[in-house]
Amino acid sequence: MVILNLGRKKESQGNRLGKYVLGRTLGEGNFGKVKLARNTDSGQLFAIKILDKNKVIDLNNADQIKREISTLKLLKHPNVVRLYEVLASKSKIYMVLEYVNGGELFDKISSKGKLSEADGRKLFQQLIDGVSYCHNKGVFHRDLKLENVLLDTKGNIKITDFNLSALPQHIKADGLLHTTCGSPNYIAPEILANRGYDGAKSDVWSCGVLLYVILTGYLPFDDRNLAVLYQKILKGDCQIPKWLSPGAQNIIKRILDPNPKTRISMAMIKENEWFKEGYTPANPDDEEEDAYIDDEAFSIQEVVYLPLESQGGSPGSPTLINAFQLIGMSSCLDLSGFFEKEDVSERKIRFTSNHSPKDLIERIEDIVTEMGFRVQKKNGKLKVIQENKAQKSLGSLSVAAEVFEISPSLRVVELRKSYGDASVYRQLCKKLSNDLGDHQTQQLVNSEDIGLLEKNLEAS
Repeated sequence: MVILNLGRKKESQGNRLGKYVLGRTLGEGNFGKVKLARNTDSGQLFAIKILDKNKVIDLNNADQIKREISTLKLLKHPNVVRLYEVLASKSKIYMVLEYVNGGELFDKISSKGKLSEADGRKLFQQLIDGVSYCHNKGVFHRDLKLENVLLDTKGNIKITDFNLSALPQHIKADGLLHTTCGSPNYIAPEILANRGYDGAKSDVWSCGVLLYVILTGYLPFDDRNLAVLYQKILKGDCQIPKWLSPGAQNIIKRILDPNPKTRISMAMIKENEWFKEGYTPANPDDEEEDAYIDDEAFSIQEVVYLPLESQGGSPGSPTLINAFQLIGMSSCLDLSGFFEKEDVSERKIRFTSNHSPKDLIERIEDIVTEMGFRVQKKNGKLKVIQENKAQKSLGSLSVAAEVFEISPSLRVVELRKSYGDASVYRQLCKKLSNDLGDHQTQQLVNSEDIGLLEKNLEAS
């Protein structure tokens, strides 16, 4: 059964988001707030980042939010803030994040000043562990600074704020990144030079600035005049205190090398004698399950909720989808890229239909069989296969077809190509869409106003 929850939340429910009870505001930003939340099942505390979709769109920052979520979904490391799940309503996006309650490293340095070399080295080891893990996952932070390093109650660091991060797809044909970003005092000289830069090497530079601040209590490059500051950075013009140990002086000098070609690498930092003292590498949590979309109903005003799986349905029942996936079908803020590695425009095509699920499955099977495809059925899904045995790359195709139920009168058919000839795939999609699609509703699904779709669902 499809559940549509469009009611206003009751006062007795309190400030609640599904299984989370929202508490005090931890911080505010351009797009919304971060609130403390408690999971009512486990009692565990989380930080929920609440983003206003209209503000995100108005400020043209949809790509930035996509980047942060798709990046955090990849990262499961003790020294990186963890993303647990993402929820959405018509007007808001909710990111359920690990709650880190020890404050920013910035506050610790501001209030207590420099740390001892032993304590500073421990934090630096954790920083390098976390950042090098990110690099191994193809993620370059690009905004490492004191304010983006949090501390837990045990004093361990948690790297946060990945909304300026870069992924492999952001690298240009020359193998370099070209977007100028970062914070003035921490930015690498090659970024300022504006000729392209290696994301890993620029992150190493920022780690070096952090190490300098941790051990001295002040910035290596600082000036009220930005032009003067950038000249200092371009020249690598900083004074390393003589009272630091020779090992600390050496590693800072090698990291804050203005020439990225001769600058020490992450691997070399880990082999450095000063760095290795008392070093115990962290164990990533890659075996843990991915961040997921909540499949429990939550009572938020203007939310459409459709469970991921039908309860008690037969194996052939259509898959049901939740509001987050539904909103992702809207071009207003296309969220599908958060959870799909492939290019959606090339690999996946959706169309709506008012045929019954059973009728859709049968008609899809008939149509593709007439077109010369072979069909395999499993758990309510169809796998459509066409093999050219003479030459597999010519005319071969494998497509998964699945029916999602939006309401009792509206279905979405999703065609997902596994491999094969693009032109044959387009022919198949066009044929199925023309024969089975509800083109009036299709226009609504592609509308920029998801509210129209929700009203349509409520009426149906």
